[in-house]
Amino acid sequence: MDLAGVLLALLLVLVLVVSLLSNLLVLLCFVYSTEIRKQVAGVFLVNLSFCNLLLTVLNMPFTLLGILRNQQPLGGCVCKAVGFLETFLTSNTMLSMAALSIDKWIAVVFPLSYTSKMRYKDAVILMGYSWFHSLTFPLVSLFYSWVDYNSVYASCTLHLKEETERRRFTVFTIVFHSTSFMLSLVILCFTYLKVLKVARFHCKRIDIITMQTLVLLVDIHPSVKQRCLNEQKRRRQRATKKISIFIGSFVICFGPYIITRLIELLPFVTINYYWGIISKCLTYSKAASDPFVYSLLRQQYKKVLINIVNRILKRDLYPSSGYNSSLDTENDYCLHRTN
Repeated sequence: MDLAGVLLALLLVLVLVVSLLSNLLVLLCFVYSTEIRKQVAGVFLVNLSFCNLLLTVLNMPFTLLGILRNQQPLGGCVCKAVGFLETFLTSNTMLSMAALSIDKWIAVVFPLSYTSKMRYKDAVILMGYSWFHSLTFPLVSLFYSWVDYNSVYASCTLHLKEETERRRFTVFTIVFHSTSFMLSLVILCFTYLKVLKVARFHCKRIDIITMQTLVLLVDIHPSVKQRCLNEQKRRRQRATKKISIFIGSFVICFGPYIITRLIELLPFVTINYYWGIISKCLTYSKAASDPFVYSLLRQQYKKVLINIVNRILKRDLYPSSGYNSSLDTENDYCLHRTN
């Protein structure tokens, strides 16, 4: 194995370890905290973390073996099963992220009717559709024997073996990525841009009130006034930053792989081996980043983890109830400030 292969293998090991630990922590928080279990969004987060954990345990190790051995590491039947799971789990995680964005949109844009518009029953229905949708395509690919070891990506995944099936496989691949990646991306952009619009509106109201207050307080110290203005600026940037992370991480992690899979449908295109592995590692990195993007960096999850550590160490520094909020966007902050 050359140096590039060793570096790619080390990168995948790092992603695997981070993904395993972080997704386990999210599931641990869900089991430990009653407040998190009460939130409807918890259904989507658990499904997302569960799929990421399965992808980490069942798919990443076999891709790692494929990189190390530079050949198919598994038998035919096992490889088909792993490829089936990868197609299913990847699609399911994308749709789970779309469901999370819908939950945020309803919570922020329709806060007064959130409890009636997004109930546990509605969340279960959304997850039921996600599972049905995600199972359909791998079942079709398994029926047509389009799941096999692909040396370009060093993994068991969608793969065309017979050129006579190229037209049908091309249609299948385009429809699959359109109804998983593109559909999820459109939903993410629509919902989060609506959330950002509302957040900016409420933050603008806070800015106006703040400026009116500063004008009235003629004796206020210049340093205090400057801190207020700096906080105004940070508040405006915080909402944009969060939305950019939600959408940007989705595009950066999944985009290169999806584009590569579509380009390779052209019969005259040959994908570089190292680029194939890199694009594959990027999709796996989404499983490692999702717990931080959606859960672990939130104040509520931090307090739950601190409570767990304190219980293990037999300390009681924080109340076990923790922070309770089903809305974790900048708009929530602005709404609380204006109420």
